[in-house]
Amino acid sequence: MGLVNQIEIRPLCCIHPAEGIDICPIDLASTKEFRLPSSHETNLVYIAPNTVEDLFVHCFQTDQLVVIKGQVVLVILQNGRYQYVLLTDRDPRVVRIPPGIPHGCINLTAAPCIAINSVLRHGPAHPRDYRPLKQPFPYNLEIAEALLDAAAKSYRDIPLKTSVA
Repeated sequence: MGLVNQIEIRPLCCIHPAEGIDICPIDLASTKEFRLPSSHETNLVYIAPNTVEDLFVHCFQTDQLVVIKGQVVLVILQNGRYQYVLLTDRDPRVVRIPPGIPHGCINLTAAPCIAINSVLRHGPAHPRDYRPLKQPFPYNLEIAEALLDAAAKSYRDIPLKTSVA
């Protein structure tokens, strides 16, 4: 079985694998609990306001990211081009990034973003996994700003549920 060097972006949907773990959509109005994809390690990731992160690439791990507070633009380098993916707590999605795919984050908002990374290990951690890569060309921050602005406008009138009845 070989690893596929592509990312997968999808809404959370109910999956009932043999291990008995359920991964279900998050209904922000009524969900009290949901399960993250199974992993070898789970990390809470803090992305500071007004941050443009360097690219990273992992040799022996798959990142499985879901934003739980705020919003961020995930940048993925594939086929010589950057792809920009908005991740937000208002539209929760799991993004799987397999080994060999350079990726970074942009948070141009005034608020921090908090994400959970459920890491799948395909071998021992390698020191290069956590060293920044030199960007082959600069990020297009206008694209990131446009994605974040569009999200802010579309979610402006949708209140988050702040209490459970």
